[in-house]
Amino acid sequence: MAENVIILGTGCAGLTAAIYAARANLSPLVIEGGQPGGQLTTTSEVENFPGFAHGVDGNELISNMRAQAERFGARFEYDLIQSVDLKGTTKKLQGAEKTYEAKAVILATGASPRLLGIPGEMKYYGGKGVTTCATCDGAFYRGMEVVVVGGGDSACEEALFLTRFASKVTLVHRRDSFRASEIMVRRVKDHEKIELALNCAPVEVIGGEDGKVNGLKVEESGKGSRVIPTKCVFIAIGHTPNTKVFADQLKVDTNGYFVAHDNTVSTDLPGVFVAGDCADHVYRQAITAAGMGCRSAIEAERWLADQE
Repeated sequence: MAENVIILGTGCAGLTAAIYAARANLSPLVIEGGQPGGQLTTTSEVENFPGFAHGVDGNELISNMRAQAERFGARFEYDLIQSVDLKGTTKKLQGAEKTYEAKAVILATGASPRLLGIPGEMKYYGGKGVTTCATCDGAFYRGMEVVVVGGGDSACEEALFLTRFASKVTLVHRRDSFRASEIMVRRVKDHEKIELALNCAPVEVIGGEDGKVNGLKVEESGKGSRVIPTKCVFIAIGHTPNTKVFADQLKVDTNGYFVAHDNTVSTDLPGVFVAGDCADHVYRQAITAAGMGCRSAIEAERWLADQE
């Protein structure tokens, strides 16, 4: 017998959808993927999620959201979905060893930040001085020197944002020119707190005796290697949405993000909804993902009611 609704993903979007769907007596089945809990589980402290005046540990927040969903009747199962058929009345999802069927599906599969793949990066990732979100972690580095790696609009935006907190921001880019828009490049070049390190390829994240980052080693074209002092390396080289399995059936943009109807969470396929970072390349915040998860569950509930 087909499930009322299957939710793929257990980040803020998926778990919020699970809470709302469960409270609507839909008894949702939530399938955890390759990173249970999503990107928030790599964040040691979340200071900007409403309701936590002194911040909250990322793992704790996710754990509480999951417990809340289970309290209302959501069920969880770990599997990796390998193929889907979402076009029929009954949606079919093929896992590693079994096939799932549902009347409605909410895709909250998230996005994976692109990383540099250099020594020290993963050692200091998540609360130790390597991060992929300036909005999330910038305030932790007030009065300190930081580094942003990247050459696009996102990197420039992150560098400008970090000037609110950091004493100095070094923008590291492996080429001699930026991919960012002209206006963003001009703002970066004109800012007194930002220093450019062009033609510099990051080769290693350096840590100190305290177990946290204190430098980024770069290879500068024609000049050899040097270490840029920093308390944090903000990596801003883009994200990869986790949408590949579905891309042959659902509309995605040029960067692979799900495309929903204007200002909605509904897709071109009836009964298929999207939420969170897999469909949002603009905000990518825990609270906006949660909001989309809420919307997707409410839309799924209404859609199912219309089918009866």
